[in-house]
Amino acid sequence: MAGAATTFGRENGTVRWHTLHGMRFRHPRSRPGPRLVGALLRAAAICAVVAAALFDVRAGTFRHPDTGTALTVSASVVAATLLGVPALAAREVRPWALTYASGVAAAASLACTVAIHLTAGDTDASSAYGAFEPVALLILLAVTARQGAPVPAAVVTAMLLAAVITRPLAVRVQEGGLIVAFMLTLVAVTVIAVSLATRLVMADRRQREHRIRLEQRLALARELHDFVAHHVTGIVVQAQGAQAVAAKRPNMVAPALQRIEQTGVEALVSLRRMVGGLRAEDIDAPPTAPEGMRDLRDLVANFSLHDVSARLTETGPTDTLPSDVAAVAHRVTMESLTNIRKHAHGCRHVHVRVQVLPQQAVVEVSNDGTVRQTSSPGYGLKGLEERVTRLGGTFRAGATTDGGWLVRACLPLAPAGTDTP
Repeated sequence: MAGAATTFGRENGTVRWHTLHGMRFRHPRSRPGPRLVGALLRAAAICAVVAAALFDVRAGTFRHPDTGTALTVSASVVAATLLGVPALAAREVRPWALTYASGVAAAASLACTVAIHLTAGDTDASSAYGAFEPVALLILLAVTARQGAPVPAAVVTAMLLAAVITRPLAVRVQEGGLIVAFMLTLVAVTVIAVSLATRLVMADRRQREHRIRLEQRLALARELHDFVAHHVTGIVVQAQGAQAVAAKRPNMVAPALQRIEQTGVEALVSLRRMVGGLRAEDIDAPPTAPEGMRDLRDLVANFSLHDVSARLTETGPTDTLPSDVAAVAHRVTMESLTNIRKHAHGCRHVHVRVQVLPQQAVVEVSNDGTVRQTSSPGYGLKGLEERVTRLGGTFRAGATTDGGWLVRACLPLAPAGTDTP
């Protein structure tokens, strides 16, 4: 079937799209912007931690006789946790592992604060805190708020916030310690706000990607049903016809086998195009015109069923139909002809009508066969109704008063909500 599949690629900002059988699919591609920002943030965090550690070493923070031991133990636990963050992030249990590791660091820091408060005595308040531990705790705070398991992360975030704020007040409450605590509070609240905002953005992105995947699965299911069912049904019907005439008219077997071969080749071509449209290397393939009236005419002309005549009636400027309307009209016709092959018993005449009115196009496919009653409509009719409804039209399929079957789709020529003169 000519033009059975359409595959092309293009770029729209940072998103790459391709179209398969008239539908757009979104393909992920590398996003250098966020990756670059993440790399710069990691580099800045490493530089800040290293600079803070060198400052504490030069200032003798860990050598103070009253607070040095407690600060060394607390800083060692925090440093070990910080060094383990990349390894924890690479595991499947990342949210829980990160949360519990950060909780251990927060608990060690709070314990150090309590120990200093109980044993420092008349020690200078500025010797109770350094630069390394607050910086490292702020980094853990950002990671936990952004990637930690939701419920434990709330508790651990509060612990980390308390550990950062209370350290300058470990010995006694003084003006200098209050100023430092206030500044750390502002920084910590900012870190939490930015991390939570990033977490919400990532969660929304995951939901949208999940929704896109579901839509793609439904679209592919419709495509497979439409094309595979159409071609395979034609092969089955033609094979049955060849068997019926083999004994009485052997000369008709060879043409029937040729039609079966041609239909099988068309089915393979359609499947290859469909699969090729999903492959990353085929995204940039040149565009092919979507199904239109020419393919619809070929579809009706090539409809083969023993002792059944199919004719097409066109009213109005059918060749000027928009591509999306023509594609849906083609799909309605193809699915209707497939159902006639499978379900229309005693059918002798098939009539396809395409009428173009000022504001809509009407596609009708009727036949005079009898249809077996089923408990529920098939996937093909459901898929057609979804396609027509998505375009803003109406769809109906049912028995006629004379015992036949009619499929009717009304397709607006302008998008829904667009005013036409």
